[in-house]
Amino acid sequence: MLDYNQEVINSIAFKSLEIASFVTEHDDYIDSKTVESFGDEWTKFDSFDDAEITKIGNEYFDIVDSQILNKESVVLDLGCGSGRWSRYMSDKVKFIEAVDPSAAVFSAVKLNQDRSNIRVTRAGVDNIPFADNSFDIIVCLGVLHHLPKTDEALKKAAKKLKTNGYFLLYLYYKLDNRSFFYKLFFWLSNIVRRIVSQLPSFFKHLVCEIIAVFVYLPLIFFAGVVKKLFPKKRYYKLFPLSYYLNKSFTIIRNDALDRFGTPLEQRFSKKEIEAMMINAGFTEIKFSENEPYWHVLGRK
Repeated sequence: MLDYNQEVINSIAFKSLEIASFVTEHDDYIDSKTVESFGDEWTKFDSFDDAEITKIGNEYFDIVDSQILNKESVVLDLGCGSGRWSRYMSDKVKFIEAVDPSAAVFSAVKLNQDRSNIRVTRAGVDNIPFADNSFDIIVCLGVLHHLPKTDEALKKAAKKLKTNGYFLLYLYYKLDNRSFFYKLFFWLSNIVRRIVSQLPSFFKHLVCEIIAVFVYLPLIFFAGVVKKLFPKKRYYKLFPLSYYLNKSFTIIRNDALDRFGTPLEQRFSKKEIEAMMINAGFTEIKFSENEPYWHVLGRK
């Protein structure tokens, strides 16, 4: 456990614990509506079983070996959300500082209350309460594309990493490896997202549940049928949402809300992400060729 390098602004009692908060009204790297949306999302989806976490975690951490993630590692889980990635790493590393600016911290504490090597703190990228050069690894999965200044936020976060430390990053992709029709489907869905994300919480949740049932499930079903008909081919990959084959309905519902309920979403090509990583001071940049696209590892 590291010492905070800032004065705690507020201390929140939860589950017989005190969550230190460093959130201010003047964070240049967050969008307040998006933070509120994610707090709402992770309050709704705050329960994942360990088998499910392991299965999905293996997909994101496929480019991270045991020499990088080991029992001596002190990790920053930046934008921890529900805390599932912290839980995934907890039996592999020494200690994890899990931070998030939203009410998701309550879900993260609840999920990881049995893990003594995880501390949850409420903070955003602009006020990470630890000294520069503090962490062996920073993990930031599905977070920075929801910030208005993604490139600057990456640079700021990178300062907290030790020299020769590693940064595991996942950003939404621009579908740069997809067909025209796949991109067209996405363009149409993005119009829907802009409308749904502005709805009051109750109606937004309801619409996203309907989308999960009547859009996600049928497309996943047809992708599954194609996979069975052509087991030696990858035709099923042509279907949007084929990634969710063999994923639980909880994950599907969660991601439908994430996709359509979030006010601010940016997407980046592989080349753009690589350029951001280089500008943030990373070398030995390694992209995974597996879904979800794009997750990438860099060394400082």
